Amino acid sequence: MCGRYASTRSPDELTLAFDALDDTTGKAPPPDYNVAPTKPVYAVRADGSSRRLDVVSWGLVPSWARDRRIAGRLLNARAETLDEKPAFRAAFARRRCLVPADGWYEWTPRRDGPGKQPYFMTPVDGSVLAFAGLWETWGSGDGRVVTCTVVTTASHGALADVHDRMPLVLPPDRWAAWLGEGPQCPPAELLAPTPVGVVGAIEVRPVGPRIGNVRNNGPDLVTARYDCGDVASTTTLS
Repeated sequence: MCGRYASTRSPDELTLAFDALDDTTGKAPPPDYNVAPTKPVYAVRADGSSRRLDVVSWGLVPSWARDRRIAGRLLNARAETLDEKPAFRAAFARRRCLVPADGWYEWTPRRDGPGKQPYFMTPVDGSVLAFAGLWETWGSGDGRVVTCTVVTTASHGALADVHDRMPLVLPPDRWAAWLGEGPQCPPAELLAPTPVGVVGAIEVRPVGPRIGNVRNNGPDLVTARYDCGDVASTTTLS
């Protein structure tokens, strides 16, 4: 799953990274090291011949939903059932997006005692990640909102030692197909696992317990903590 992540890049950085136009004027969120459900987040969507960076709310609200409370249950969408679930089927067919991130957090039971150890998964080279996402529009007029969900898939490599699910991270050569910018791709191709090389360039970094409180924020949340029980150092997957 993906229930918390970090997104600290500016709109200028993101529009450059994704070759997108900036539609965030007046609504860009501040750098966020503790992105939590229902917060405003960046999303890259295709609009005709261009890509656009916009701000949406994390937690999908289908157009047919009675109210927005369903968003808390639709933060993630399992890749294996996208074309089956009513909440995701139409969006998967026509409304796919990219969700930029610095990295994401997961928790795993500690082997040295009670509780769970949080980890931050982030590219070793500091590059931006692109999570596969879906978006929907709900409401009308002043009540109109655009929301998104993050697509998850089975973890592989050393990431599977932390959690059995991970965001579907797409490398740049798969962005156009996911956004529907070229010939239509079959679902199996769109939802292929994150390439081994991409996973291998992700650092699994033990971090402190402050990330567990959504009110906490700041760069200290992603600082490696080496006093975390059985974790001796950061790990690069291979």
